[in-house]
Amino acid sequence: MLTLTIEKRDLKTRLQDIRETGKIPAVFYGRKEASTPIALKEGDFLKVWEKAGESSVIVLEGVGEDHEALIHDIDLDPITGRVRHADFYIIEKGKKVQVNIPLEFEGVAPAIKELGGILVKVLHEVEIEALPKDLPHVLVADISGLATFDDQLKAGDIKLPAGVTLISSEEEVVALVSEPKEEVLETAPVDLSAIEVEKKGKEAKEGEGAEAGTDGAK
Repeated sequence: MLTLTIEKRDLKTRLQDIRETGKIPAVFYGRKEASTPIALKEGDFLKVWEKAGESSVIVLEGVGEDHEALIHDIDLDPITGRVRHADFYIIEKGKKVQVNIPLEFEGVAPAIKELGGILVKVLHEVEIEALPKDLPHVLVADISGLATFDDQLKAGDIKLPAGVTLISSEEEVVALVSEPKEEVLETAPVDLSAIEVEKKGKEAKEGEGAEAGTDGAK
């Protein structure tokens, strides 16, 4: 299990001052755990966050007894994209938790390979319930059963590991294949009245030329 070393944070210290030391201000709390302000090294957090995401249990150590927790919320700087603050939710031992697990799409859909369809991913995660030790990092969404444009992969079709229960509705559509649309070439409408006017104008000029020739012969 992934581990993060944390330290107690003095609320009198400005958050910006903490960030300038290469640390992230954070807090942990739980159903039976009081909210506790903490700080941790930015580099350590980023490594764990990349591997655990928000669906894997990590261990917080350094403040009191070790705590099993989930990364519950992340505040990112809208300009730099750097993490400004993190929330950790402490898990009660022996209690199941409900979390959203990301989906990983695998397989080859006949409706794409043979019919030229386009895969439409309706959901990118589903909610499940499990003990912390049974939480999967990702769930596989197999699209190989999408043979026609009428087929749909639903949440209930996803295979779950032992000890994991689906909380999302089984009927929620996860993915489908849409039929490719043919491009219609637009052509500008032909103005027949303009052609008619141009034709008449040409005939009139030709008539004038003929009359001029006759006058010259006289």
